[in-house]
Amino acid sequence: MSARQLFTGVDVGTSGVKAVLIDSHGEVIAEAEASYPLATPRPGWTEQDPEDWWRRSAEVLGGICGKARELGGEVAGVGLTGQMHSSVFLDAADRVIRPALLWNDTRTAAECREIERRAGGVERLVGLTANLALEGFTAPKLLWLRNHEPEHYARLEHLLLAKDYLRFRLTGERATEVSDASGTLLFDVAARDWSREMLEALELDPSLLPRCHESPEVSGRLTAEAAAATGLAEGTPVVGGGGDQAAGAVGNGVVRPGQLCLALGTSGVAFAPLAEHKPEPEGRLHTFCHAVPGRWHAMGVMLSAAGAFQWFHDRLGAGADFQTLDREAAEIPAGAGGVMFLPYLVGERTPHNDPHARGVLTGLSLGTDRGALARAVLEGVAYGLRDCLELIRASGATNEDRALISGGGARSDLWCQIVADVLGIAVARLHETPGPAYGAALLAAVGLGRFADVDAACAGRDRVEREFEPRADQRELYEQGYARFRGLYSRLVDFFPEAVER
Repeated sequence: MSARQLFTGVDVGTSGVKAVLIDSHGEVIAEAEASYPLATPRPGWTEQDPEDWWRRSAEVLGGICGKARELGGEVAGVGLTGQMHSSVFLDAADRVIRPALLWNDTRTAAECREIERRAGGVERLVGLTANLALEGFTAPKLLWLRNHEPEHYARLEHLLLAKDYLRFRLTGERATEVSDASGTLLFDVAARDWSREMLEALELDPSLLPRCHESPEVSGRLTAEAAAATGLAEGTPVVGGGGDQAAGAVGNGVVRPGQLCLALGTSGVAFAPLAEHKPEPEGRLHTFCHAVPGRWHAMGVMLSAAGAFQWFHDRLGAGADFQTLDREAAEIPAGAGGVMFLPYLVGERTPHNDPHARGVLTGLSLGTDRGALARAVLEGVAYGLRDCLELIRASGATNEDRALISGGGARSDLWCQIVADVLGIAVARLHETPGPAYGAALLAAVGLGRFADVDAACAGRDRVEREFEPRADQRELYEQGYARFRGLYSRLVDFFPEAVER
């Protein structure tokens, strides 16, 4: 009797690694995770040791393989996902040169300006890569290494992204896939291949970059050494996988043009699949290849969403738990008693691309209590998501009047209702899934032929737990609130750099 065919997805996240095991119908049957440390050697710097990613991934894969054997099955294929943009530098012997620079590392402001200059200006840069030069992206990190650590740059032979370092340790192959490569600023997103023009403009050797696959394609097979470390069988196929946002969208069934998905995680995301390459002209939205061959996606990203409420809980919550803060916020009428919150605690991407922007609470009075502050934070994040949605609509990516919503913040009924009211659209909360690791597992199942394509794998995956309709009696109040939110940033934009310098 042949063994039961199972598939696993592995997510190399910022705080830890997570793996899921799914059966041939796409149902989750096991999960495993392990954490690792984050280093912040200077303010604004974030680094990790890629060896930690490998050690913890081997551990969780060992647990997944044990569960597969208990169920009378075997892992037929592996999909990979993880934090995007993070940079791993390897020497000629494939040894890690220095700790990886992560997606939320902000040391590269000067390198972003250098990239704009070398590319021939912002408009030309967007034309080549479909995106602006942002501090979190990969190319600025590569230039930072060249500018600030020339002794390390002199040893550099290969550049890999986080999940692709795990692929290298599993298969011995230096490879990536289109959705993650889209966030490097070295990729021709329209052509779904590395950009010769950008490499020439930045004077970078193409041999630094790994070969690039579509997300469901097999990119390598497990080596004997990796099999011994993980419990997987030697020769197990590993598919391309996807960046965390694209893989998460696959897991939520958000793969068809016209769909709209919101995420209330540490960061906030508005995500819309595209049938064709159509970047926002000013680059205020990210335009990346989707994990679906032949499709792209537009994405608005705010850096602090549920992370802003976590900050409020930790710093101003006075020991209250999240449920208490949520309940107190629900007791405050819409508008938070005139209190308004700008959620730019670590700068902002969409729509401002402003690393100097900072969080602001305004409208405080002697009568302002904790509940009003909590509600203002929830409303401020919703206004930030509306910024993203307005750009997505203006770009023509979607006219959908219903958005799927997921992420830790979406567990709050109050927050989902506020988002629906502020955006003026229905919000459908999805049943919780294991996140991007689940999408990566589905991509593995596609790559190994279990499903005909990604659409077939995702059919019926947008399982809704509850819907929140926008309330007509809140419309005018939140329209006025959104106008004030936009005006507050415009009044403070020139002040922010001075405040940051202090």
